[in-house]
Amino acid sequence: MSNTAITEQAPINSATRGNQHGLLRGKRHYLLLAPGVFWMLVFLVLPLLMMVYVSFWTQSTFAVSPDLTIKSWVAFFSSDTYFGALIRTLRIWLTVLALTLVIGYPTALFIGQFVRNKNTQTVLLVTCVVPFWTSFLIRVLAWRPMLGKEGAINILLQKFGITSQPIEVLLFTELSVVIGMVQIYVVFMVGPIAFMLARIDESLIEAARDLGASAWTIFRKIILPLSMPGVVVGAIFVSVMVLGEFATASALSGRKVNLLGNIILTQVGSLKWAFAAVIGVVLTVVMAIVITGLLRVVNLRREL
Repeated sequence: MSNTAITEQAPINSATRGNQHGLLRGKRHYLLLAPGVFWMLVFLVLPLLMMVYVSFWTQSTFAVSPDLTIKSWVAFFSSDTYFGALIRTLRIWLTVLALTLVIGYPTALFIGQFVRNKNTQTVLLVTCVVPFWTSFLIRVLAWRPMLGKEGAINILLQKFGITSQPIEVLLFTELSVVIGMVQIYVVFMVGPIAFMLARIDESLIEAARDLGASAWTIFRKIILPLSMPGVVVGAIFVSVMVLGEFATASALSGRKVNLLGNIILTQVGSLKWAFAAVIGVVLTVVMAIVITGLLRVVNLRREL
């Protein structure tokens, strides 16, 4: 074989080996994805599809049959009680989300920007999660002796002359549910925001100060935009947990405030699987809409 033929064949063999190597590497990538994809299909996609399917089953008093019907859907949207629970769930979610942001952002701003020592930042963040060292139910029930008519808050208000008689609206109302949820979930807003604030390059802020920017301008033009990924992540955490809540509402409202989660629990306990599936589908759709809307605010893939 001539030297020219050997020279021409060498690049071809090299290209072929490169393509084969690329295909093998691509197959390895798919193999790495396989466990996660399998897990998501079995424990997320299939249960969701099954829930949608069951929502169209025929529900009788104590049994359910796979005969498809839309009666459960009609019953949900035509009932003032159940549709009102949907509106109440959305109202409490918006209230809790706003309050956790109002309380959590200044706290995260202090930890992420005003505390420059990393060890101190870590200590403060750990302090925020100290309540999680106890049971969720204990943390919820602890609000009862605080908010009751003869609770600690009413005693202090009367002792300092702020009120002349106990405030009854503090417990077994929608307000008590909001207070409990804000205290429980505010840490999920603080953590992501503090993480993003701590990543801001101090030289950017120093350069803005050197150019004569005010504190408000620095916050509006630099700090707030750069911290928005943390705000969105925290909002997603809070939204998912609040929309699916049932324990806090039951414990602090005396079952007077029914959210969608409480109705699902009641329907499952009554063996009304089809109606519970309807509410589950509605709640899942609401969560999907909320998360999709939040993800449109910031491109997390690019920012993180």
